Amino acid sequence: MHMHDVARLFTTPLDAPAFAPTRYRFTDREYLNITYRTDPEALRRVVPEPLSVPEPLVRFEIMRMPDVTGLGDYTEAGQVVPVEYAGERGEYNLAMYLNSVPAISSGRELGAYPKKAGSPRLYTDSDTLVGTLDYGSLRVATATMGYKHHPMDLDEARAEICVPTFMVKALPGYDGRPRICELVRTQITDITVKSAFRGPARLELFAHALAPLADLPVLEVVSASHILTDLTLSPAEVVHDYLTN
Repeated sequence: MHMHDVARLFTTPLDAPAFAPTRYRFTDREYLNITYRTDPEALRRVVPEPLSVPEPLVRFEIMRMPDVTGLGDYTEAGQVVPVEYAGERGEYNLAMYLNSVPAISSGRELGAYPKKAGSPRLYTDSDTLVGTLDYGSLRVATATMGYKHHPMDLDEARAEICVPTFMVKALPGYDGRPRICELVRTQITDITVKSAFRGPARLELFAHALAPLADLPVLEVVSASHILTDLTLSPAEVVHDYLTN
């Protein structure tokens, strides 16, 4: 392989890239979102400056993605925190757990998504929408919601999904010192909301050293939504460089 060919590569291995070189389009991307009130001190320990936390809320989300260009079929779960940056309201993406190596690789390399391996599921059990997350062999989250109890305004659902999202991208250099340490922002704009519902919901989180969702305890469930969409992710942009500021 010539040197100029190496420079054009987008990822490794050289003969079998870890993920496809395409823009990812999600068809029938299904969300279970449960927003809950938590301990404000616990939030302050995990949300990095210059983000601020206007109120002690967390959104636990499970996303079922059966049809993704280049990535196939997988499911994802995690926690996001409502935050504010430079006068703009958004969410800080704290952690994402999923069952797809290509999606983990592309999310971390092409973007700044804080992805690691886990085993989430989203399914309907009789009259209940159920979301679970296992880390290894242990259950770390169980979410339940009444199935399609109350129609949700589609514009409200679109606003919930399309809120600006902030993430930290951190990559060490070969000497162990930080090479990249940035706060980035992204926002979904290309979206079609197919259906949206609200209903009663509950969320249980279980303590785990390496999947510490329960460190942000559930004090009160505030709202829940079940949303079906088609969408395309947008690229991230750097809003703060921790190494130069």
